[in-house]
Amino acid sequence: MELVVEPDVYMPSIDELGNYVDKIPSCKKGLTCPCGSRKDKVYETNAVFSAHIKTKTHQNWLQNLNLNKANHYIENEKLKETVQNQRLIIARSEAEINNLRQTITYLTMQLQKPVVSKNLLDFD
Repeated sequence: MELVVEPDVYMPSIDELGNYVDKIPSCKKGLTCPCGSRKDKVYETNAVFSAHIKTKTHQNWLQNLNLNKANHYIENEKLKETVQNQRLIIARSEAEINNLRQTITYLTMQLQKPVVSKNLLDFD
């Protein structure tokens, strides 16, 4: 069995004005960038990643993030609500599963009880 180290996903920093800006983190495990140019590409060193963030594709992606900040906030709030609803659904499902397991256990025990048979001719 081999341990596989996954690269980190790059996310830009936010400056004092609330704008997304590039700040290169350390590349210990490598970095992947969600900018769309090549999502499967792993940037192994800071120098290689520094060259990547200067590309037109990456710059357009960063600009698009800054133009859609309000939409990202709205989307984040919707996702929070979705996660909360899914947690409730999971909790209810787990409770129902536990209830059904208890029912199955009880019914299995009932089936396994020995049935005492009586000879009906012995009754007076």
